[in-house]
Amino acid sequence: MGDPAARARFLELDPYRVNREVNRYEGTPQRDLFRELRVRFLERHSALSGWVVDLGSGPGRFARSIGNPGARRVLLDLSQEMLLEARRRFARDPQEESRCHLIRGDAAHPPFRPGSFQEVVLFGNVVGFSESTAIAVLEGSLELLAPNGLILLETVAGPGERSRYLTRLPTGAVRRLLQAPINLVRPRLEREGFRPEGDAVKRSGFRRFPPHEVVVLLRAHGVEPIEVMAVAPSLGGDPERVAAVRLEPRSWRHLLELEEMVGRSEARHARAAALLVAGRRTAPAAAGRKAGRAPDTSVK
Repeated sequence: MGDPAARARFLELDPYRVNREVNRYEGTPQRDLFRELRVRFLERHSALSGWVVDLGSGPGRFARSIGNPGARRVLLDLSQEMLLEARRRFARDPQEESRCHLIRGDAAHPPFRPGSFQEVVLFGNVVGFSESTAIAVLEGSLELLAPNGLILLETVAGPGERSRYLTRLPTGAVRRLLQAPINLVRPRLEREGFRPEGDAVKRSGFRRFPPHEVVVLLRAHGVEPIEVMAVAPSLGGDPERVAAVRLEPRSWRHLLELEEMVGRSEARHARAAALLVAGRRTAPAAAGRKAGRAPDTSVK
C-alpha cells in the first residue's frame, strides 16, 4: 500500500479498530449475508494445489476458504495487530496454524517471487483503500500469479442498490416469497427494477473501479475474468428484511442463490457497492519470471 497516508492508517491500527474489523461480518443477519456470499465465491474459485496468498488479509477471516483445505496459505498485512488477531484465531486449530504463514508486509511491494502463487486474493477492498497506488497494488498482485493461477479481488464500483419489488413488500411476505424457487421470483425483480442507495463512499482518495476498468486491466495482464458478481443487490441494503428471511432456512438458502444469480447480471455491476471478480491467468507469464516456485516467506 504505497500511498503514504493510507499506509500510515493501517500501520497504526490499535486493538480497538482491529476488533471493529473482526466484527464487520459478524453479529447480524445482514453481515451474515455479506460474509456468506464472499465465502461461497471463494469456495467456487479455489486453487486445487500450490501456494495461495491473501494480500491485506486483516484478521484472516476468509483464510480457510482460500485454496483447497490442505493448501499452504500466506497472509500478508501491514498491521501487526491484525496478524496477532489472525494468530489467535489459528491457535485454536494447530493443523491449520501449521499450514499458514503470517507475514507483515505491504501489498504494494509484496516480498514474494513473481509467479509464486496459484491463487491471489485481495478481499476487503484492499485495492480501493490503497488510494493513489491502487493500480500499482493490483498490477503487483497480478505479477504473483503462476500460469493458470487465480486472482480473486473485491472492488467498489458505485453506491449500491436494492430491489424495488422486495423492499416494498412486508418483511413476512418477503420471507414467505423466498420459499418459492428463485426462478419464480427473479422476473418480478427485473420488471420493477432496482433503486440506488445513497453514495456511501465519501472519503478523499478512495479509489473506485468501474467494472469495465477492472476487466480491461486484467486482460492487459494475461488474466481472463471468469466471474464478476455484485454483492447482494436485491436485499443487501435492507437489514430488516434480511433479518426476517434469516429466520427460515429455506428462504435464506434461496436468498443466497437469488443474490448470486442477480449479482452476476452485468446490469448490476456499475452500481455495486461491492464487486467480486475472479480471473484466471491464461497468457504466459512475462519473460524471466520464475513461475510456480514456492514463495519466499523469510520476511516476518
